[in-house]
Amino acid sequence: MPHLLTLIDRNPYSPTYGCLDREYWHYRTLDFPCGMSQEGVLSLALLFARPFPGNRWQDLQRMRDLAVAGIRFAMKASHKDGTCDDYFPYERAMGALTFSTYAFSEAVKILELQSDDIVQFMKKRCDHLLAHNESGKLSNHQALSALTLYSVYQLTNDERYRRGAEDRLARTLSWQHPEEGWFQEYEGADPGYQTCTIDFLGKYYQKSGDASVLEPLKRAADFCRHFMHPDGSYGGEYGSRNTYHYYPHGFEILAPHHAPAARLNDQWLQGAARGKRYHNDDDRMIFHLLHNWLCAWEDYCPDRPEPPALKQADATTWLDDAGLLAVRRQNYYAVAGMKKGGVIKVFDRQGCIYSDTGSMGIDEQGSVFVSHLQDAEHQVDARTDELTFSVRGVYSKRKTKLASPLKLIVFRMLNLTLGRFFPNLLRSLLQKVLITGKNRTTWTFERTLRFDDSGVTIEDRIDPQAPFATVAAGSDATSIYVAASNVYQESVITCNWQQAPQNVLQEDRPWTRRIEPESTA
Repeated sequence: MPHLLTLIDRNPYSPTYGCLDREYWHYRTLDFPCGMSQEGVLSLALLFARPFPGNRWQDLQRMRDLAVAGIRFAMKASHKDGTCDDYFPYERAMGALTFSTYAFSEAVKILELQSDDIVQFMKKRCDHLLAHNESGKLSNHQALSALTLYSVYQLTNDERYRRGAEDRLARTLSWQHPEEGWFQEYEGADPGYQTCTIDFLGKYYQKSGDASVLEPLKRAADFCRHFMHPDGSYGGEYGSRNTYHYYPHGFEILAPHHAPAARLNDQWLQGAARGKRYHNDDDRMIFHLLHNWLCAWEDYCPDRPEPPALKQADATTWLDDAGLLAVRRQNYYAVAGMKKGGVIKVFDRQGCIYSDTGSMGIDEQGSVFVSHLQDAEHQVDARTDELTFSVRGVYSKRKTKLASPLKLIVFRMLNLTLGRFFPNLLRSLLQKVLITGKNRTTWTFERTLRFDDSGVTIEDRIDPQAPFATVAAGSDATSIYVAASNVYQESVITCNWQQAPQNVLQEDRPWTRRIEPESTA
């Protein structure tokens, strides 16, 4: 909370009073305010109104004032149609709109605000949401849209919003894999964003009582179980969007109906207490976490399942369509993303002992080529009976798009012209450039993972025609733009990058590594 209270303009005489984007109102390094940041008003409202243990902000009038100011700044900073921007002017970002509008609707209920203009503002935003969608297959955004519409429906009793929520819910559920339980995130399954979708659907169930959501939620939580590591950390670069996200509130809502959901939260909390949680609580991401943790505490389910046994039976889980693999043996736990070129993490009970995001090479000109992009063209061979999994594909050139004064001038001209009138078109173009597009080469790679009772063998074969000066395996390398990726988690520091021996390139030899943990997983 001190971090959040540093981010907000607290001066009632300031033209940006209530703005939670410090880059805009204080540093003045941005030419527009990030609408997503206004989501922070929900944490302000919760801490003003609720008796959380150690809550030194409860009943402080300024907390309430700042929550209201945050909503009113959003009203002033939004476009005429109620939309707001996230990363560039005239973006009209659906994610920023839904995150913040949901926060406003809940803050209004918590603070018992009687303000018609605020309600009309939220209705304007929901009207836009009913009429527009976004490009890209992001299940968590669709689930959040359903939740936002339903939350505003509760305030207004406008049946259009209830029907709109049901439509977005149906879309979200249609993007869930019927057997494996994962929700689509761009090109595949991402365990981190899966917890966001579970959170939003769980809140929707809590508000609506729609029991049809429960079975999909249970399947979704069962998918997540494979990516809760023995040390209590969760997720990583093996997912389609490289995230370590973990939103606990949805699991807590599901806990009375599905014991594994409560077990996931217990394991994560134990890991967090030992320093294993991810840290994406920077100036942009902190707003998502705070109210989620507070609400998880409020909805804590006292009926907890027994913790998992320290020694569990050996198990191998291969999710063919997700391309994700989890292998448990008595002394280790391994997770791999085969459709991402064989990205792998290996754990014992103390933590991550090996992390490898695939072979990557750099040529004499400094261009980098990677094997870890989620790619439908990768050929995966899963021999589950032999515990041998291999993937073959081609390297893609890594994207390194950075801003410059000239690029920003050109981009702002696009924002003010094409983007102003066709924001979704500009967004889809940016998605192809920064996220889904691939600059494939003709140089091949092949990675084989072999598992046995004592450890894991990794073998990389690199095309001898590739003009690489050096080859490495990064412990935490990523190559697509995802705001919530590249955060700090213990494994990104404790696991080293590795350089391939030079004879791997010169003599066309396989690069082989062996990981043999010592302690029990």
